[in-house]
Amino acid sequence: MKRAFLFPGQGSQFSGMGKELYDSSLRAKELMDEACRILGFDIINIMFDGTAEDLKATRVTQPAVFLHSVVLAECSSLPSPDMVGGHSLGEFSALVAAGAVSFEDGLRLVATRASAMQECCEAHPGAMAAIIGMDTETIERICSETPGTVVPANYNSEGQIVISGEESAVVAASSALKEAGAKRALMLPVGGAFHSPLMEPAREKLALAIETIAFSTPLCPIYQNVTARPETDPSAIKANLLRQLTSPVRWTLTIQNMLSDGASDFTEIGPGTVLQGLVKRISSGTEGITIQGIQ
Repeated sequence: MKRAFLFPGQGSQFSGMGKELYDSSLRAKELMDEACRILGFDIINIMFDGTAEDLKATRVTQPAVFLHSVVLAECSSLPSPDMVGGHSLGEFSALVAAGAVSFEDGLRLVATRASAMQECCEAHPGAMAAIIGMDTETIERICSETPGTVVPANYNSEGQIVISGEESAVVAASSALKEAGAKRALMLPVGGAFHSPLMEPAREKLALAIETIAFSTPLCPIYQNVTARPETDPSAIKANLLRQLTSPVRWTLTIQNMLSDGASDFTEIGPGTVLQGLVKRISSGTEGITIQGIQ
């Protein structure tokens, strides 16, 4: 039996996240207090008592979800994983869990990424929409035919793909996809066009930050969003982190590859249960699979 740890991304946050852990674990308290010092603001106060609106800002959401996930992994009594993966932001949590980067360096990278993406959102407003019940080929074709910038951003599972880009293009593509037979096209409550060309300006800042961080060979393979394949080479990992900003999250293929490589025990570590639901849909019909969550 091979164990896979999965880490959620932006959108899984909730008010009160991590408070019980902070109150019950000295190690968790140490890590969260250290995070406030590194970030330069009281993120745990926002995590514990902030409103949904407070938590939605990208510069807050990303370090908050990362912090919750990494502290959970650090303080859990789970056996070591044989492989790890994370959805978008969650890839950074996975890197820390696998020992490729330290907690402190991982948090600094996430803070830089969040700030750079927030700036992109403000300078180039965009939108995202979840397309339900439409085949991948049709979504890709209609996006490519739609004027403006709109691309598939998250291949979450069969029948659930998120598109991203300029708001007018996303609206137009969503309308065309509904006319083509999509069951639903839902505009998402996000602040920008993540995993699209609109995030290109964030690349330079993240690249500079990555070059200041020491990456080690991970203790187990990390399945990266850009390729959906296992990776252990630090240089390749860094390059893929940069590509991830403007490339789609290939989550369906990631889970399929983990299954093909022997994963039978999936544990989502962090806020929410989104990834558990996606794994269940992707692995439907596969025997002997255990899926659980640690929140």
